[in-house]
Parts: sequence; structure tokens; C-alpha cells
Amino acid sequence: MKRAGNLINSIVEPDNLRFAFWKAQKGKSGNQEVIAFAKNLDKNLVLLREGIINNTVEIGNYHYFKIYDPKERLICAASFPERVLHHAMMNICHNAFESYQISDSYACRLNKGTFAALDKAKHFQKHFKWFLKLDIRKYFDSINHQVLISLLKKRFKDKEVIHLLERIIVSYQSKAGCGVPIGNLTSQYFANHYLGLADHFAKENLQLPAYVRYMDDMVLWGNSQKQLIEAGRQFVRFINDILFLETKPSSINKNEHGLTFLGFRIFPDRVLLSQRSKNRFAAKLINKIEEVESGKIDQHSFSQSVMALYGFVGHADSRGFCMKTISKVRTSATGSNRMIRGGSWNNSAMNCTVSNRNNNNPSNSNNNNGFRLFVPAHSSNDSDGFRSGEQAFVSFPN
Repeated sequence: MKRAGNLINSIVEPDNLRFAFWKAQKGKSGNQEVIAFAKNLDKNLVLLREGIINNTVEIGNYHYFKIYDPKERLICAASFPERVLHHAMMNICHNAFESYQISDSYACRLNKGTFAALDKAKHFQKHFKWFLKLDIRKYFDSINHQVLISLLKKRFKDKEVIHLLERIIVSYQSKAGCGVPIGNLTSQYFANHYLGLADHFAKENLQLPAYVRYMDDMVLWGNSQKQLIEAGRQFVRFINDILFLETKPSSINKNEHGLTFLGFRIFPDRVLLSQRSKNRFAAKLINKIEEVESGKIDQHSFSQSVMALYGFVGHADSRGFCMKTISKVRTSATGSNRMIRGGSWNNSAMNCTVSNRNNNNPSNSNNNNGFRLFVPAHSSNDSDGFRSGEQAFVSFPN
């Protein structure tokens, strides 16, 4: 496959560096490091450009912290100027990485997120009898630097680009000659590309009829248990011997017994939440209720958080679980006189939920208190008689 070349000039283009800054600061505009960089933006972008050209740009100024959801991880965050560098490089190198990916590789790719992978897994669960699931033990910490660099040299021919990528790779190690930091944009590309070799082996050498990879979680499907076991054995050997990665014990089962994947239990005819996802949903919902009632977050932030929670569990047949969980939370919640804007009804206005509950718990909501409707702005005068953005207050009598 033809290698990508003549990229360094595009990387250091002022417009690309400015675009990289815009991407790197998204969601972080209140960060002091971001504010300081933006205060002298033009000067800092010129210095970054000169550093890239002269190979003097600073790499490896990492800040470490831990996260504990869904499990404990050590996050390694690069300095803000280095994050701008990462975005500047990936803006231009993206196509070279992307062109090597197979269609059934997911995570950190446009339109290839969790739910796209879930949909493909649901499709395969319906059309095959058996699945074999495996993943890598401590994947990011186990990526071999020399193997990764050799793979990148097959994709890029610019010496300057290769040298920058090498500097980023060797600036971090979890053990001698291994590891890429969780939290860096470049690490996402490196990790996807590293296992891209395994993807091609699975599809081209093993000729698997159905295969999905979400970062280091891989599932193989087939109609013959014996053939699937043999394919899995060859696949694991390739990952161990060529990529120097250790796989966790694989699991094989009939599709009718359910595949646990990406927080869901996928059956041929339905999708349920995994037990871990159920526990996380309940814990996060309770936590957000406590935060809004204590004043740590406002109602808008609370609504956004809860909508995100429902956005995830809504991909499963989870209505019964959600109603049961909400019932438990509502029964234990303390009352409040404050007005929580919004409300809903199901089928008729008499089945309505409102927020004025007279200092009792949420189960005491009435249907004789109004809630606020809001007409979105899309023209100066709408046919329904409301001006754009006008609020309508609706009440339902006893």
C-alpha cells in the first residue's frame, strides 16, 4: 500500500495549527493553561510552528491523575501546547490511519462509536450460532514501541513526521519499551492502528465471516463451534507472537445464551443491560440527584446528565429496569419546594408528572399544577400562534 508523504508542510500550515488549537480547547476554555495559551495565541502558534520545523518542540510534559469509572485507570494528560501539536498532526495524518482500518473496527473513529459497534454485534448475533470473545490484558500498557514504529513507517514516508511520531511514542513507557498513555489523542490512533494488523489477519488470512473489534475487545462469530475454536486459536497465536500482546482467556458460547459486549447483553432477539451497566446507572442517577439537591450542580446540568444516562440505557430493552430503579430513587428522595422546570405526560394529561410536590417525596406529584412548554425558535411567527421562543403555561385542573 502506498505510503503517505509530503505531510509536514501541511501540518505546520498556520490555518491547520489554528484549527488544531480550536479542537484542543473545546470543553476546556476555563482551564488556566488554555487561557494562558489563548492570550498570546498568534505568538504561541508561531513558536509551535518553529518548534515542529526545527524539531525542538517539547514533548512529554505529562500530568497524571486517576479515574475510577468504569474501572481504575491512570490518565496521562499532555500539556496544552502538546495537545495542539497532536491535533495538528492528526488533522493531516488522519486519512493515512483511517484508510488502513477495516469497516468492522470501532472506537475513536467517525460514525464508529459504541452504538455502531453494538448494532453490528446485534446483526451478527441474529445470523450466526456461535460467538468467541476475547480481549487484551492491559492493552495500552502493552503496546510495543518498536513494533508500533515499524507499522507507522509502512504508512508514512516523511522523515520529519516519522521522527515526531517516534518522539511522542518513546516519551512514555509503562515498562521498558512498551506503553502509550491513556488520554492522548495520538494514543487512540496508535492503539487502533496497532491492532489493525490483527483485523486484517482475521479477515484476510482466517477469512472470518463475522468479526467486530472495539479497541481491544474482539468478537468472532461462526456456525461451527469446532471451526470457531480453531480460528480463535490461530488468532490468539498471531496476537501473542506478532504483536507481543497477552490475551485474557477467551470465551465461546452459543448466541442464544447472550454475548456481554460494551455494557450490554446481546441475544439474537433482544438486548439487555449488563449487570455492571445496571449498577452504574443506578449509582450515577442517585449521585446526580444528591448533587442537584445539595446545590453542587444546577438543574440544567442535572438534566443533561440524566439525559446522557438514559441515552445509553435506551439502546437496551431496559424500560422495566429503569422504572424499577426510578421508583426506588423516588421513594427514598427528600422533598423540596423548589420549582424544577419541565414535565411530561403519557397518553393523557391526567397521567402527568410535575415538579411541585409540597415538600414531600417525588411520588406526591400532582396533576393540578402546570408545567412550562417552550416553542423552539425556527421562524419569527409560527402557525401555532406562539412567537418563536415564547413560553406557554399549561395547567390541568382536578
